[in-house]
Amino acid sequence: MLEKWEPGTPIAKFIDHTLLKPGATEKYIIKLCEEAAIHQFYSVCVNGSWVSLCREKLADTGVHIAAVVGFPLGAMSTKVKVYEAQAAVQDGADEIDMVLPIGAVVDGRYGVVSHDIASVVRAVEGSAIVKVILETGMLNQEQKAEACRVAEAAGAHYVKTSTGFGTGGASEADIRLMRASVTSGIGVKASGGIRDMETAIRMLQAGANRLGTSAGVAIVSGQSSAELSEDNTAEEQGASTLY
Repeated sequence: MLEKWEPGTPIAKFIDHTLLKPGATEKYIIKLCEEAAIHQFYSVCVNGSWVSLCREKLADTGVHIAAVVGFPLGAMSTKVKVYEAQAAVQDGADEIDMVLPIGAVVDGRYGVVSHDIASVVRAVEGSAIVKVILETGMLNQEQKAEACRVAEAAGAHYVKTSTGFGTGGASEADIRLMRASVTSGIGVKASGGIRDMETAIRMLQAGANRLGTSAGVAIVSGQSSAELSEDNTAEEQGASTLY
């Protein structure tokens, strides 16, 4: 059963602590894992090449590992996404955040979208849950709603707003729309632009079950990302200005 945040309860267990920047180095992936273990975030979310390292650093911490697939464009072949998802699971990932084929959604080719998602779901069934990234900034309201319904029908476990690399990030309106477009058994993940406690709470209250952010430490400590960044290099600051 999906957990739902209740006012007054800790937020950390709803956070996927994220570092997807192309220039991320081993030093900062290790730091990401250390922060996740200290604050007991739900998971770390990383590119596939870092999954093995995260498995090593997070052993016995209770922190999960999410790997992105088809990231950030979603435009590669389904066969490639399937292979990427299977490789990530073999390396230690227990969650897959995949980007759906955005162009197919825009075209209304939902059979293609369904096949793409279902193929990844089947490839990791029993080993990992699958979150489907819509890239909401590129879709209209009808497309967002239908993409959510298709994702659920294809076996996805979550629908997710954004990659953090596209236009726009998470919004309360999109979270409410996505929550209304799937059943209660499917989770909704807000990602993109969540950088403080106030924004995180708004997303959870709107219906999100999980938050994807590189600012997890700032959120749980009550500091702003700007305050934390004074002591950090730009390399530590997640995937992009949105993520």
